[in-house]
Amino acid sequence: MYNTGPFDMFSIIPIIVPIFFIFVFGMILFTIFRGIKEWSYNNKQPILTVDAKIVAKRAHTSRHTHNHNNHMSTSSSTSYYVTFEVESGDRMELHVPTKEYGLLADGDHGKLTFQGTRYHGFERR
Repeated sequence: MYNTGPFDMFSIIPIIVPIFFIFVFGMILFTIFRGIKEWSYNNKQPILTVDAKIVAKRAHTSRHTHNHNNHMSTSSSTSYYVTFEVESGDRMELHVPTKEYGLLADGDHGKLTFQGTRYHGFERR
C-alpha cells in the first residue's frame, strides 16, 4: 500500500460528485428560467408591423452524438436566423421557421411582423 500522505485523491470524490450534480442541475434550471422569462417578455410586447430590409441570413447547425447499448449514432438540427434592418437603421436578428428561410433573400424589402424577439412573418414588396 502506498502512503499518499495527508492528501488522498479518492477522499475528495464524495465532495466533487455532489458539486458537479448541483452545477449541472443549476445550469438546467437557469436555461429553463431564461426561456420562461423570454416567453413572458414576448407575450407582453405588442405585435408590430414595420418596413424592413433583410440584411443577412445565417443557419446554425448543432450535432449530437448518442450512445445506445454501445451503438453510436449522430443527429443534427439546424436553426435559421434572419437579420432585419428597420427604417431607423436598427437591426434585429430573429429566429425564422425553416419553410420561410428559403423564401427570404438578402436585400428583400417588405413588411416585418414581430412581437418582442418572436418572428411572425415577412411580406415581401
